[in-house]
Amino acid sequence: MSALSYALDLTEGQPMGHSVRACIIGMRIAKHIGLPVQDQSDLYYALLLKDAGCSSNASRLFHILNADEIRAKGDVKTTDWTRVGWESLQYAISHVATGAPFLERIRTLLRVAATQQRDSCELVKIRCERGSSVARSMGFSENVALAIFSLDEHWNGGGYPDGLRGKQVPLFSRIMNLSQTLEVFWANREAEAAVDVACQRSGRWFDPDLVKAVESLHQAGALFANLGTEKVLQDVVALEPEERQFPATEGMLDGICAAFAEVIDAKSPFTYRHSTGVANAAIAIGQELDMNPQAITFLRRAALLHDIGKLSVSNSILEKPGKLTDGEFSVVKKHPYFTFEILRRIPGFGELSEIAASHHEKLDGSGYFRGYGAEQMSLPARILVVADIYDALAAKRPYRDAMPFEKVLGIMQSEGTQKLDARCLDALITVQRQSSGPDLKELAQAVNHPVITIPKETLV
Repeated sequence: MSALSYALDLTEGQPMGHSVRACIIGMRIAKHIGLPVQDQSDLYYALLLKDAGCSSNASRLFHILNADEIRAKGDVKTTDWTRVGWESLQYAISHVATGAPFLERIRTLLRVAATQQRDSCELVKIRCERGSSVARSMGFSENVALAIFSLDEHWNGGGYPDGLRGKQVPLFSRIMNLSQTLEVFWANREAEAAVDVACQRSGRWFDPDLVKAVESLHQAGALFANLGTEKVLQDVVALEPEERQFPATEGMLDGICAAFAEVIDAKSPFTYRHSTGVANAAIAIGQELDMNPQAITFLRRAALLHDIGKLSVSNSILEKPGKLTDGEFSVVKKHPYFTFEILRRIPGFGELSEIAASHHEKLDGSGYFRGYGAEQMSLPARILVVADIYDALAAKRPYRDAMPFEKVLGIMQSEGTQKLDARCLDALITVQRQSSGPDLKELAQAVNHPVITIPKETLV
């Protein structure tokens, strides 16, 4: 879970490790105030999953700002947007319609200013509802879900989505909001600046008693200790309360992969169901090629998580209706690298990270991000490449409508066996013509492997 939280950092415009470091800070505060062990366990997972709904409002924020929403999300963390003044104005100028013509930019700025409060509440509600839903779907307690839902509430009632005040705000949420703010200012500035911000916002954003605990921890040198070391991931794993640890069973791993597939696919209307579509296609191809059940399970997990690195790509690129510039395509080509960097941190996911990150490689070495050739691509990697291309072509995109299977097949066959594995492509053709739908859902069900479905509410 801690390793997967790195993906949530990307879509929030934070450096990888933000959620892990915020979790360490939050757990130090919890121990200092004497939070019971059972509550510490719930807080631990709420901190790691605090941004689980962050991808679901990305498209909406992009359309409001008409600009890079990841950069906007990152910078808002260091802006006191509850106070109208030069800081808020400077933020708006830097993040609204940045590439638009002058008059269009002025119109957009005026519209954003007029609807700021309504839009902010809407965006927070989308994120918090989705995040709490993800936590519930993974089997965590209602306390965890409620903590995530109320993450952006403030002590003085000026937060969202419900304007809760004082101790109406769940204690976990109060700790989480304070912890993430401390981490952001610590990472962007320094420890003293982070504590100063907490003190300045005490009684407005933050619970004054918790701020006093922060001051005490900082004076003792314990608040930010070792946050900048390479062992931060091991440190956060060690913080999980031993009395209430959750063993990583096969069923739990499948549930986590499915939940994060929802997070990935929620980022844009044009990626809706893509991860699950690729998983269903890969399962069907693998079964046709007589892969054993254990290999199919491995393949399904890799397919569900293959695009986790795409959370690093702004919707201004993902939803661009025209051709991408060379610079924009360069950003897109980095997403398999981020997939690898995130998944390799998960114990036991070494081989899976290699497979998942290979979904844009080609047999002739013309793919990315490593330029692997045939000798470096295993059968699961070859299956994933074919399944990914198939689902991408069959789905609607910003620049074109969905394609019928015969047209998809023609394009894939034009790639030739120099780029795509002929066995995998033949298996795709066979299983598609045995099924009644282009997403291969019925066939995947027929071979007795779970088909992951995403509720329509995920599409935002």
